[in-house]
Amino acid sequence: MNTYIDLADSDIKSTEKTVMHKVAWRIIPIMAICYFFAFLDRINVGMAALTMNESIGLSAVAYGLGASMFFVGYVLFEVPSNIAMQKVGARIWITRIMITWGLLSTGMALVVGPASFYTLRFVIGAAEAGFFPGLILYFSWWFPATYRARMTGMFVAGMPVAILLGAPVSGMLLNLHGFLGLAGWQWMFVIEGVPAAILGVVVFFHLTDRPSEAKWLSVEERNWLVRRMESERQEGEHKDFLSIAQAFKSPKVLTLSAIAFGMNMSNYGLTLWLPQIVKSFGLTDTETGFITAIPFLFASISSILWTRSSDRTGERFWHLATAAFCAAGGLAISAYTTNSYFTMAAISVAAIGTYALVPMFWGWAPTLLAGTGAAAAMALINSIGAISGYVAPYGIGLIRESTGSFSLALLGLSMGPVLATILIFIVFRIWARNQI
Repeated sequence: MNTYIDLADSDIKSTEKTVMHKVAWRIIPIMAICYFFAFLDRINVGMAALTMNESIGLSAVAYGLGASMFFVGYVLFEVPSNIAMQKVGARIWITRIMITWGLLSTGMALVVGPASFYTLRFVIGAAEAGFFPGLILYFSWWFPATYRARMTGMFVAGMPVAILLGAPVSGMLLNLHGFLGLAGWQWMFVIEGVPAAILGVVVFFHLTDRPSEAKWLSVEERNWLVRRMESERQEGEHKDFLSIAQAFKSPKVLTLSAIAFGMNMSNYGLTLWLPQIVKSFGLTDTETGFITAIPFLFASISSILWTRSSDRTGERFWHLATAAFCAAGGLAISAYTTNSYFTMAAISVAAIGTYALVPMFWGWAPTLLAGTGAAAAMALINSIGAISGYVAPYGIGLIRESTGSFSLALLGLSMGPVLATILIFIVFRIWARNQI
């Protein structure tokens, strides 16, 4: 009988290579494309703001509050959404998420003032809730721990790539102002929202919920993967085995949540305000789109290389800590530069650190959790992390309106990855004694 136990060691290595190649090509490309549009629809409001704010009467504070409202809905519905995915299956639930958020994102073209802007951003956040942590959980069902950071890095590369490609395209779409009676920012929301809904249908027919259901693997390959993942699940039971109730009060979960919060300060602060920072250099909308993309070109590359290095060496601490330090240092330096070239160079360093840290963190955190509460714990970590998506954009708006510049706001953003760096040191110092 060809099973994981019966195979010779050389056969196991051959089978492992074949299975992981098939699984990666089956899951990663479609999920990276989906996350590309998820992140684009989440942050394209930053490009729209270049012309939309004046069109519908938004001040800097009102824009910051509206951009932040996405994360209020996201946080409130995150944990229930992730639990629902575990019950109904990834295929159905991810399809639901993508279709609803795609249609609602196109609806952003209908906003007419602050109230409708706040409301729709909140509803889109609620619709998208559960997507990212759900996919991280889904990866933990398919990829052994030794592959997870690398695969998460390839998937999360969709985040900086969304800005790398989306910012220039969005800048050009703003030039459609007046076509068929719509403003350029309205066309941007419609054109960038529809693909998500279409992809939701594709996901329904393409995804497989569990390895045991993978008919696109041979019986031998399917048996190997099922046994490998079950073996890792059993090995993980010596870690904190969490019930759903325990997940909400576990020091480990709360510490990971605080790291996610600090990490996302730079993530969401940059993505939602960088276009306006760049626009302040005196550029056109199209030029702003292309210049905004520069830091994310470097970030897209670092996201993949950083995680590959960590998986290849098996080292986590210095990869995580160095990424967080780069994010903090780049933001702090950008706050004190007056030359636009130096500012963009410092922000590029911050983007490199941020988008190396994000996949590293999400590839590492699930390995510390086990039990029926693991799904709720992952959702809670992402939810608390997403609160910074409210704090950072709104805080930047307040500081910008009161000081007239972005310098103090950028310095404030650097405190997020500083917190993440400190907590990463604490986690590895304390938890290493218990083998984390």
